[in-house]
Amino acid sequence: MASLVVLRSVLILRIITLLTLAASVMTMALNNFKDDDGSKTKFTDLIAYRYVFATGAIGFVYTLIQIPFAMYNVVKEKRWIRNGCLQQYDFYGDKVMAFLLASGVGVGFGVTFELKRAFGDLFDDKAKKFLNNGNISTGLLLVGFVFMALLSILSSNRRSSGINGFFT
Repeated sequence: MASLVVLRSVLILRIITLLTLAASVMTMALNNFKDDDGSKTKFTDLIAYRYVFATGAIGFVYTLIQIPFAMYNVVKEKRWIRNGCLQQYDFYGDKVMAFLLASGVGVGFGVTFELKRAFGDLFDDKAKKFLNNGNISTGLLLVGFVFMALLSILSSNRRSSGINGFFT
């Protein structure tokens, strides 16, 4: 019974991760403003915000691919692919994604705080709102990272304890 709780937890964490990463990507994609002179500033104008967007999108796609496998695992209480390959994919994939999301969080918060600190009094309200939306998107990415880190811990525990391991 304990293994079913772990399997359900993994599925729930994957769904929550997917939703937070989708919210992060959408918030960043909609982050733009028009100056008084008519020029438009988009998130793509800052390389750091492009990186935040890319890490969120990559994490979203990875999590989207993982959800059907997690659903099958909960319903059938066994792996879809039972040769151990999927277990290794979960183990290493979750760790790589967690580190990638963490780097996106660092870049997003870093550039926003530095721009506000260095040029804060030069920005008008629209530019400040732009940077605040960048912070919101990065904060959602941080939440996605936390859930991905929890998934990484669970995949490590499942791998070492043999829950739905190589022979189940």
